[in-house]
Amino acid sequence: MTSQQQDENKLIAERRAKLSAIRENCRSNGFPNQFRREHYADELQNAFGQSDKETLAEQGNEVSIAGRIMAKRGPFLLLQDMTGRIQAYASKDAQKAIKARYGSLDIGDIIGVAGTLQMSGKGDLYVDMANYELLTKALRPLPEKFHGLSDQETKYRQRYVDLITSDKTRETFRIRSELINGIRQYLTQRKFIEVETPMLQVIPGGATAKPFVTHHNAMDIDMYLRIAPELYLKRLVVGGIERVFEINRNFRNEGLSTRHNPEFTMLEFYQAYADYHDLMDLTEDMLRTLAQDILGTSELLNTVTDAEGNVLEEKRYDFGQPFDRLSMGDAILKYWPEANEAAIRDPESHLDELKAMAKQLHIKEPDVEGIWGAGKYLCEIFEATAEEQLEQPTFITEYPWEVSPLARRNDDNPFITDRFEFFVGGREIANGFSELNDSEDQAERFRKQVAEKDAGDDEAMHFDEDYIRALEHGLPPTAGQGIGIDRLTMLFTNSPTIKDVILFPHMRPEGQE
Repeated sequence: MTSQQQDENKLIAERRAKLSAIRENCRSNGFPNQFRREHYADELQNAFGQSDKETLAEQGNEVSIAGRIMAKRGPFLLLQDMTGRIQAYASKDAQKAIKARYGSLDIGDIIGVAGTLQMSGKGDLYVDMANYELLTKALRPLPEKFHGLSDQETKYRQRYVDLITSDKTRETFRIRSELINGIRQYLTQRKFIEVETPMLQVIPGGATAKPFVTHHNAMDIDMYLRIAPELYLKRLVVGGIERVFEINRNFRNEGLSTRHNPEFTMLEFYQAYADYHDLMDLTEDMLRTLAQDILGTSELLNTVTDAEGNVLEEKRYDFGQPFDRLSMGDAILKYWPEANEAAIRDPESHLDELKAMAKQLHIKEPDVEGIWGAGKYLCEIFEATAEEQLEQPTFITEYPWEVSPLARRNDDNPFITDRFEFFVGGREIANGFSELNDSEDQAERFRKQVAEKDAGDDEAMHFDEDYIRALEHGLPPTAGQGIGIDRLTMLFTNSPTIKDVILFPHMRPEGQE
């Protein structure tokens, strides 16, 4: 046991002894629940923070606050609630009474305070404690100096402590909440209806990803945690809900990275009688609106740091200007001028050249020969050469049909689909397309996916007969899109990893290497 652990155990033992004494002297077993807060820290700061000392003293405003003790400064206690911080003042008589009742208060304890609102000589608001109550005794001490947790792994495992001690963490999740609320308001104001679709599915569909498998005992069948709600949402469009969206949890059995968590949040929405151009316009307007409403600016900051946290570079993404729109082929040629232009422009006629370029870029190809066609090679080349270069807001269009099993083919060039992906800072944020509503074409693409699955592709789609049946009833011309809420939050909060924007990211159990 380290000396730090010994010191912590000693503090915990002292606090347990205090709690034991408190239990003997009170009727609530040490955790009363009669105190009622009437005011929040930010409300008081906003309403009275600019008042002068004499005016406040004359007004005699009676307030009632509650929060966690974050610091003890002589007779002053700094309390923190969900909105901010404010001080409470204990006179000498109050301090004696507190010690008699509780054996002194500790940092981390949660208390309720009622009294008159005053202003200190330094210009800080405080509540002169007339009544007080220890509501919760904290048995574990907060991190030393309360500057937050220095160990990243501990921050993610003990998010409760991280939230107590880090203003930045609390702000990150406030912005996340406002993003989700802002998206809901934006869409519902445009006649979109929010729905819920199954998270347990018999056939996983709507994306190319490896699912998690579980078993339903009563029906004695294997089921899958959903990888996307897409096929269910489009069934609803068939049924007449012409503008529909869902903010949903998805699950994909894939690796962990700074951009990937096996459980993540997506927005998916579908609009009948629209195409992918309409959704690009909507996305641009929605993101610009969210940035202005939530951050007060259309310019987003991205800070690049080294392992020690030193700032290496600051990048700014301008959502106020029109977003760039590039085809996949144009993006490859822009960021890899050495590419074989003829092969990029006409992939179907230059498969061997595409394979040579893939080899040059050290792209890992499948073990089974012939599984990848020209479209798949083109997409892999794009990801290797252009994707991470897309810093400013950019829509990439003209995805090959081979990598877009649910998207509508382009009328003029059936090799590509009417699809886009949206990138900022080298990260994919959104994926949208004009929906494939030809049931026969969709069935053929499902069959190709099944062939790829039989050849060993764990991420290929299943054949969903009921979805084909729904299409046969008639899906109107429709465009749909998915936006990763976690990655969008990373962008809006200047967070370098997805773990910073998920309250409880998945990690190996403690003790496992």
